[in-house]
Amino acid sequence: MNLDIAGKRALVLGASKGLGRAIAEGLAREGVNVVAAARNTDAITAWAAELGEAGSRVTAASLDLSDFASVERLIAQITASGGVDILINNSGGPPPSSALDAKRADWLVQFEAMAANLFHITQALLPAMVDKRWGRIVTIASSGIEQPIPNLALSNGIRSAVLGWSKTLATEVAKHGITVNMVLPGRIQTERVEQLDNANASRSGQPLDAVKEAARAAIPMGRYGTAQEFASVAVFLASGPASYVTGATIRIDGGAIRSV
Repeated sequence: MNLDIAGKRALVLGASKGLGRAIAEGLAREGVNVVAAARNTDAITAWAAELGEAGSRVTAASLDLSDFASVERLIAQITASGGVDILINNSGGPPPSSALDAKRADWLVQFEAMAANLFHITQALLPAMVDKRWGRIVTIASSGIEQPIPNLALSNGIRSAVLGWSKTLATEVAKHGITVNMVLPGRIQTERVEQLDNANASRSGQPLDAVKEAARAAIPMGRYGTAQEFASVAVFLASGPASYVTGATIRIDGGAIRSV
């Protein structure tokens, strides 16, 4: 399938590793000029060098979503160069915590990095998309917004707020040819999931292998997904043929969530 996005420009947040990196790589392979943003720009430069010709379409940009000044600098850089056609919103996950233990300060700090600054970046980049009457906004959340994940109260709560924002925005900008969708990863093999598995093992007192085996047993496909499997769905949502998909939340979880 021709995704019809060669020559488009994209901004991918959290692109140094994991899901953000996989999406940035996928877009670059489709001929998209990608601004890959993260705190660790050296990591971006390193993986881009491994892509060959596609890597030449990747530009590393510094971004710390917990630092508003950093967010503003990136917005200024992107808008000065004409904006982007595709925005991939991706924030890091918060530390594990129960709802009983999470403090007010934890909620405020994490909401700024995981929600408020994503909203701010999106709002700043929307005018260029409106002018072109073409845009794709894809936000990575978590399957925890449909089935809360134990000991991830901060993520469950904040990403649910992002879902409400995304659905509202989709309705507002659809008339401008802009789509807004969310992708919900289940257990995708990334450093983040490895950290969560280790935290679960520590909390439960079980061996790490037992924790992983229990997690795999709860997934109908019997395995963790790959970052590339996840990225392929996000890249499609950023494409031309996905022009009539908006306001959607799409699970990439191997069937782990059983609800209809």
